[in-house]
Amino acid sequence: MKTVGSQMAALLARDTQLRRQLAPFVKYVVLLVTVVLLSGWLFHVIMVWEGQDHSWFTGIYWALTVMSTLGFGDITFESDLGRAFTTAVLLTGMVLLLIILPFLFIRVVYAPWLEQRSRGRIRALQSVPPEVEGHVLICANDPIALGLIRRLELAGVPAYVIEPDADRAMRMQDAGLPVLTGDIDAVETYRAAGAARARLVLANASDIVNSNIVLTVRELSESVPIVALAEVEDSIDVLELSGATHVLPLTHQLGEHLANRVSAGTSHANVIGKFHDLLLAEFPVHNTPFQGLTIRDTRLRELSGATIVGVWERGRFHPARPDLELSPLSVPVAIGTPEQIAELDEVLVIYDANPNPVLIVGGGKVGRAAAAALKRREIPVHIVERNPELEPQIASIPDRLFLGDAADRRVLDAAGIAETPCVLLTTHDDAMNVYLTVYCRRLNPNARILTRVTHERNVEAIQRAGADFVLSYASLGVQTVFSIVQGRELIMLGEGVDLFYVPLPPALADKMLAEAEIGARTGLNVIALQKDGQIVTNLPPNQRLTEGSALVVLGSAEQRERFDAVYG
Repeated sequence: MKTVGSQMAALLARDTQLRRQLAPFVKYVVLLVTVVLLSGWLFHVIMVWEGQDHSWFTGIYWALTVMSTLGFGDITFESDLGRAFTTAVLLTGMVLLLIILPFLFIRVVYAPWLEQRSRGRIRALQSVPPEVEGHVLICANDPIALGLIRRLELAGVPAYVIEPDADRAMRMQDAGLPVLTGDIDAVETYRAAGAARARLVLANASDIVNSNIVLTVRELSESVPIVALAEVEDSIDVLELSGATHVLPLTHQLGEHLANRVSAGTSHANVIGKFHDLLLAEFPVHNTPFQGLTIRDTRLRELSGATIVGVWERGRFHPARPDLELSPLSVPVAIGTPEQIAELDEVLVIYDANPNPVLIVGGGKVGRAAAAALKRREIPVHIVERNPELEPQIASIPDRLFLGDAADRRVLDAAGIAETPCVLLTTHDDAMNVYLTVYCRRLNPNARILTRVTHERNVEAIQRAGADFVLSYASLGVQTVFSIVQGRELIMLGEGVDLFYVPLPPALADKMLAEAEIGARTGLNVIALQKDGQIVTNLPPNQRLTEGSALVVLGSAEQRERFDAVYG
């Protein structure tokens, strides 16, 4: 590791301008040495006059201790002349050593070195190494960027965030983030970033800036995939015309994903994703014979052929253990063929669920998108919105609109909080969503509460408040973009849960699935095995894990990292 001294010596050897800047400092050091020597000589003159005898080095030693204000007191003058001389040397030293010397050192030596070092770091942050390809470029540092980088690292895909501010870029680099510095609307930035050989470019700034980014990248490459985020639906066409490969109206999609988790009307399995020829579906157990049974006792695989791979309980995803008991608020996630999921629907359809309207709190973009999705499923909807200015945009969507504050019990009572099967909290304010989760849970303990969060840091709080399902804008963005990078369909299981392809480690080669104890030791749920491009699903416990294959698992990023720690 290089020291500051060695780096400065290297800079002086090759930087003529820096050597010129150091000239005043060198002159000052010569002046300082001269003053010390002169003070030492006068020390001897006065000491001889007083009748004391000291060595020449003692004079230098005395001058330095007095000028630096250390003043050990072991050598002193006895006359007023000597004391006056000591005072003069002390004041001179305070000015020369404590004021001028630090200022000159910082101004002439340290600051230029730091600036030179910063320029070197900036140059290093302005381009992707030419040997890097298949990387992902992220055009803004936002919550989606942070989560996406972590996911890409687990998948072995390099990623870089483009940051225009050089100081901020260096702070990001110090924090361990892969970052490039440059203007996000400049062709030179993307040329240095190797956009033409990238796997994907994510335009995640504002709609107007994203359009500029897309057009800029297209100047370098017509084929590199570009994913652009759209804040408003009117921007979708503009971004597509600009050349974006995928346009993601995430706010609208967030509402649709929340609506897709609603259990209302007749009991049935909600399909939430597709994996090759298999479907992933959720189903409620409230008021069904599955309520109160363990997963083993449900005999679901015998009844329909579908397999439970996990259970949502109070906003948390639990691995499917055979002895896990299903409470009235449990929502199992099952995987199976379309025929098996249809068979599961046949099992559930004979049980009547709550037919009352679903209650949506918040009539913004997310709330309106959720309401429209529910209406397409012919599920009755009530919306509570406190901003009367949004009434013209909302009025035609729900069966009834209630203008007022959702924190007012009279408003919620009128909207049907006591009878609703499901509450969707879609406000922008995370603190309000936490408060309303607690409030709605008290007013209707049996309702399923689904909520959005703006910041992932609030997920834990809203889960503790009693939410049954939580989904953040950042998490949806991360998983959507990551599925595009991997070239697979989006499987949006929920906050903190995703699908991973994990190369089989040597420690598990030639072992049976049950023998590996992956679920017990890591919490991951193995749903399939990939070998030579073929996917094998519905794995039996005695499935042999062969070298060169990959496991397809469900779980969190923490569980995925735990897998690496356990199996290497």
